Order: sequence, then structure tokens, then C-alpha cells
Amino acid sequence: MSIKCRQTNLTYCNLLLMKLPIIKHLTEFIQENDEDFVVEAAETLESLTEVASLKEAELDVIGELISNMYGALEVNKMIQEGAAPKEALNDFMKRVLGSIDK
Repeated sequence: MSIKCRQTNLTYCNLLLMKLPIIKHLTEFIQENDEDFVVEAAETLESLTEVASLKEAELDVIGELISNMYGALEVNKMIQEGAAPKEALNDFMKRVLGSIDK
């Protein structure tokens, strides 16, 4: 299945591209290091999406990375608020899938 995403519709398309193992890995990275690393990396990737010469497939990959980074930040926030890591990951993915079904 091929998903066509344009830069203006990255948010919705990237909900479809989130990957639980990547979000889990990034969440562990945040807990071991600092979330600022992930925030700054996501902001850098967001800036790259403005390069006019990028192909659609390249934008899709960048968008997927950004979505996974922000997903990990959200999961980390849930963990800091007291959720168990596994519960936070599962609840986050349920919310993502629920928003796609609407």
C-alpha cells in the first residue's frame, strides 16, 4: 500500500506511519538522556521539509521520523505523569489509531 502525502498534509499521513518499536526506542533514549535532543532533532527535520528540491518520498521519510519523535515525546510525558512505559505506549497507539478511524 502506497500512501501519498504532500507537505501540507504531513500530520494526518504520518499518523499512519508511526511505528511502535521506533517510538519505544526513542522513549528509552529520552529517559536515558534528555528530551531536548529529540526536540532539537525534530525541529531540524521540520526545517528540512522546506527545501524545495526534496522529492515526495524524501518528505515522507522525514515526516515519518518527525511523527515518531513527537510520539515518543508524548509517551515520555505520559510516563512522567505516572503511567507505566508499556501502558503509555499502548494508550498512545490506541489514541493514534482512534484518531485515524474517525
